[in-house]
Amino acid sequence: MSGPRRTGRRMIAALTGMALGGALLTGCSSGREEIRFTFSKREAIPFITQVVDDYNASQSEVRVVLDTSGIDVLSASFVRGNPPDIMLANYNFEVARFVDRCVLSDIGDTSAATIADQETLGPLIDQYGQCEGRVSALPYSVMVASVIYNKEIFEQHELEIPKTWDELIALCDELESLDITPFYATFKDDWTVGQGWFDYSVGGSIDTLAFFDELRAEGADVGPNSAVSFEKDFAEPLDKMLLLSENYVNADADSRSYGDGNLAMAQGKAAMYLQGPWAFSEIAKSAPDLELGTFPLPMTEDESDLAVRVNIDLAAMIPEASKHKEAARDFLEYLYQPEIIEEYNASQLGFTPTKGAPEPSDPRIQGMIPYYEDGQIYQGASVLIPKSIPVFSYAQAMVMEGSEGEYLETLDNDWARLAFRQPSAD
Repeated sequence: MSGPRRTGRRMIAALTGMALGGALLTGCSSGREEIRFTFSKREAIPFITQVVDDYNASQSEVRVVLDTSGIDVLSASFVRGNPPDIMLANYNFEVARFVDRCVLSDIGDTSAATIADQETLGPLIDQYGQCEGRVSALPYSVMVASVIYNKEIFEQHELEIPKTWDELIALCDELESLDITPFYATFKDDWTVGQGWFDYSVGGSIDTLAFFDELRAEGADVGPNSAVSFEKDFAEPLDKMLLLSENYVNADADSRSYGDGNLAMAQGKAAMYLQGPWAFSEIAKSAPDLELGTFPLPMTEDESDLAVRVNIDLAAMIPEASKHKEAARDFLEYLYQPEIIEEYNASQLGFTPTKGAPEPSDPRIQGMIPYYEDGQIYQGASVLIPKSIPVFSYAQAMVMEGSEGEYLETLDNDWARLAFRQPSAD
């Protein structure tokens, strides 16, 4: 057991002793201090349940109670002044508003913070908001996404992975000549358009970190005359997106859903698929031995622009209102033990966001490793736009109608309207 963790345990033991002597701490009937742990990723509940059980069995001072009730209940608990003691949640605008309001405690002095890769991922967390002077959230799991491709089709026809836009178009034309659908598209589900087609096209073309920083600086002035705007900066990437979506997808794309896409890829009906690694397990249900790989979607003629989409799938946070912060911090340190955080990410095909963590071993995602390690990453534009703006619906309409202009203008207007409603930073 590490020094900091031993110290945390001694403090918890002392506090528990006070509680047994009639002080203010509360706990269960055995005298253990009870903390509530909110976890938001439903696919990983069995794994995290075992982690909680192991932690509870490993010591006798703290008992963790797992709460998987979801983001709506989590938000309501903050409003009621009764938030969980610790959370592992998908890092998005719904969660990041707690950071902006400084209702999460500073965990920058924990051992977990010293091993978390904040240099690489800190700027991505800060894109959503910050509480000055605090480390309010630590990355726990990073999901990396790019083009999924059928290795067997590529090998059978001696096809090369494209690294420039021209090479991508040449590949698509060659696949068409072989009577192979280049991309399987599932436009019926708007999120698949937003997460894949929209995000990959924009992220492979422009610096989304810089763009959204400048967009926030424009505030309510975003529009045709502003330094940056959706209409101005997204037009070229989305023109290319539409070229692909109009010419190189399955004919029934408008009526195909995510489930259809997974089955089609399992059946070898297309060479490429714009989906994240979560699709691998679904494809494997029908084709467990199918060889798949990944590569970044090339959107320019400069190979140095190649990048992969990332999102902070889970971040660790401890609310300021918790009455059991020391116990929560002890459990935080437990969660960040290498054998736990690394095994968790391996189980979810995620990248472990700690210094010196081993590379993912699954061959299906190894094509993304060099880009992730070199910092050639971006957060999807769709997740950096507030949920009150229906960007998934806009993206879906773009590919179905074959035009983006009016929707980009609408995005500018929506952004300016929201910025106008925000209180002044002064």
